[in-house]
Amino acid sequence: MRGSAVKKPFAKPALSHYVARMARKPTKYVGFVLFDVVYEDGSQRSNRKVPADMLGGLDGDEPARAIIAAQDREIAAKSGLAPLNIKSLHRSGEKPKKEMGAALRASRGA
Repeated sequence: MRGSAVKKPFAKPALSHYVARMARKPTKYVGFVLFDVVYEDGSQRSNRKVPADMLGGLDGDEPARAIIAAQDREIAAKSGLAPLNIKSLHRSGEKPKKEMGAALRASRGA
């Protein structure tokens, strides 16, 4: 009886290595939002990081201006140069509001 296959009454299924796993709970997204900054002298800096949890309230993206200004002051102190004043800022990958308005008017044929 050595070579014959004997079925056991409580044999494990063929996929015994498969273990069903429970879905993971979603974690809180903690990350950064990237901004493009235009300064009063016309220069531009891209992809400035701002913590995402500081944004999104009633003020929208306005807290980013203060955070980036603080980053600029710190950089200026280390480099010995005067900090630049921020003219405008917008999220990286988005068009500035002036360009968005012009594009909308052009699409409407005005």
